[in-house]
Amino acid sequence: EKKGRGLISIKQIDVKQALAMAGSFNFLCSCAKACLLPFLTLYFRQLGLTPAMTGIVMGTKHFITLVWSPVVSLLSKHYNKRRVVICGSVVFSAAAALLLLLIPPADVQTQTCNTSDLSVGPTQSPADELLVNSTGPTASHPTRPLVSQSFVTYPHNTLADTKSPKEESSLGFLSSLNTMDAQHQLFFLILIIMCVWEAVSAPLEWNVDDGLYEYLDFADASDHYGSTRVWGVLGAACGVGGTGLLVSQLRCLIAAQTPRSVVHFYCYAGLAFLVFPLAISLPLYLNKKRDRTSRLLKAVQLVRGSPRALLCAFTTLLVGVANSAVDNFLLWQMQDHGSSELHMGLSLALALLSQAAFPLMAGRVSKLLSPGRILAVGAASLGLQCFYYSFLWGAWAALPAQVLNCFSSGAIWWAVKLQCEDVATLAAERSVGRVYSLSIHLGSGLGSFAGGFVAQSIGLTWLFRGVAMGLMVWSACLPLLQWKAPHQRRINYSRLLAADASEASDSESEQERDWLDKAMENDRSNNNNERRVNH
Repeated sequence: EKKGRGLISIKQIDVKQALAMAGSFNFLCSCAKACLLPFLTLYFRQLGLTPAMTGIVMGTKHFITLVWSPVVSLLSKHYNKRRVVICGSVVFSAAAALLLLLIPPADVQTQTCNTSDLSVGPTQSPADELLVNSTGPTASHPTRPLVSQSFVTYPHNTLADTKSPKEESSLGFLSSLNTMDAQHQLFFLILIIMCVWEAVSAPLEWNVDDGLYEYLDFADASDHYGSTRVWGVLGAACGVGGTGLLVSQLRCLIAAQTPRSVVHFYCYAGLAFLVFPLAISLPLYLNKKRDRTSRLLKAVQLVRGSPRALLCAFTTLLVGVANSAVDNFLLWQMQDHGSSELHMGLSLALALLSQAAFPLMAGRVSKLLSPGRILAVGAASLGLQCFYYSFLWGAWAALPAQVLNCFSSGAIWWAVKLQCEDVATLAAERSVGRVYSLSIHLGSGLGSFAGGFVAQSIGLTWLFRGVAMGLMVWSACLPLLQWKAPHQRRINYSRLLAADASEASDSESEQERDWLDKAMENDRSNNNNERRVNH
């Protein structure tokens, strides 16, 4: 049998080994992402992007994920190229991230410290590390180009002048960059690199999840699939906390004109190459009988046909909007109040660990509150967090609010999971869950675009307060709307199959007796009607 074509015998499947490899892969992959992605917008601020520009870049990133992940997942399954896509995504995403280090800042005043003092230690105050405010730096050299002037510099003679319209017009976008100021040149170069980066990294998660789930499902061990996600959360906490601690202990400049923030990129690339051997040997399986596109469309129809599922989808959309404000600009707000990478890393690590702790208390909480109420409590807790972020006063001020992540993000995803089980039919729970995941990305994309302009117009403080007020109003209206909406619970056949065999046989015998009784009654009524007609 050929493994490359997705044909695996049951003897070849080692469930424990597959779970160990999948857990290690998720741990290292999440650790690599957490080394860089939470600090990425902070690096954009250091280069000289405004909040509006940062919001556009991050919003574009979410929209690429929204569209590109399902498309590549479908194509990789159709052509049986999952492993190629996974390995290519790991390598090229690391290379694309390093391209950002080639872009110079838009303003020499946005350096992370005084370039004449290279002996500054880790005790330097965070206020001295970045000389910009929340609305972005003011370029002191607005005409300094980021693109080489060789594109538009030619000898001054008639023949050369005649050829130079033609050449400039053929260069197109690169030629137009030279006519822009330095900040807009920076913005478009970052946007291009981010589009390439997200295009190569977005397909990774879906392809790994599909291959691993189908591998475990082939061995009738799909119930162990959820255990691998815990390792991803733990890896993210280690990555963001460890990198924040490492960078905070370095001197302000690790080399001439090289800020210490580049360590985030090197850690990301280094861990990505450690993931590559696991990507090559990751247990995958291809079940060609499953049509993922039709399943996703059916999941959309299931969500659209259930009022409660629609309310849950709209809630996740608002949660995505709020998450975009937190992910994009929380570190800006912390930096304005004296936080360093140490405070930021430990704060974000505590949030992740707090989120992972909710399943431990979910049993008791679910006895007190219904899934709909848990969803409303999660939205209210997230709103309370955003409201707290608008009143930061010191370096460690954000730390207490991160404990609420247990009842915000943790509770929300637990309620979404229950909603998936409630609305989904046979083998459709994962597809319904992906509908809610895409709703999060849609909200994050819209929130990034809007949040960037709001932050630039009225400031970060009112951005967080506005998001908090919106979530609070929705969390108050959600229970009323859920009470008005009819409850359409579908039969979950996977639960019926897991029921006790004796109970199943008893219920089947009862159903057969009911069917026989109804058939005999119908037969008697038909005979009576025929006799009446004959008489």
